[in-house]
Amino acid sequence: MAKLPADRPANVELGEPDKLADGFRDYWRYHLTLRDPGHSPLQQQRDILIGGRVIAVLPVDLARDEVVLIRQFRLPAHIGTGKGDMVEIVAGRVEAGETEAAAARRECEEEIGVAPGRLIELFSFMTTPGITDEIIVLFLASVDASRVPARSGAADEGERIETIRLSLDDAVALVQGGGVANGPMILALQWLALNRARLGALLQA
Repeated sequence: MAKLPADRPANVELGEPDKLADGFRDYWRYHLTLRDPGHSPLQQQRDILIGGRVIAVLPVDLARDEVVLIRQFRLPAHIGTGKGDMVEIVAGRVEAGETEAAAARRECEEEIGVAPGRLIELFSFMTTPGITDEIIVLFLASVDASRVPARSGAADEGERIETIRLSLDDAVALVQGGGVANGPMILALQWLALNRARLGALLQA
């Protein structure tokens, strides 16, 4: 097999950033210089939303052949597509001093009302690397879907969440149907479609 390309460190000099805004996510402006052999230095200005680390969880009930999804309102989706009532998977920020696995367990309890059994880290990805440093760590979790309430969410965070139980077949069809736009969920369900035969070995190990 040929050597595959991979992300690598860049030869870049960063100036002191300027904070543009405070909020749920901070917004910073960077001035930088890129240096590449054989090219003159390239100066750039980039505005970055500091997202930090986030987890996402695909909850699966092997006994019932189901996945558990959620639905909640997302203002950016409402503004961008007119379809703000999004279908998603469990997701949330990793708090200071918290591990990704601990955050995944906490978010499952908050968003689908049950704690996961086995929890497996699958892979990490960046959502929109042109605008934010946010990195999402995706987990696979075993859950008892029969214990999932119809509604959930952390009241102190202003969440109103509807839970959705789907068969594995319907979950894969959901992505193929093109009616959903949540990126982490689409990646998770595509992983499910590719690795469905391995679920038992992974979750029952």
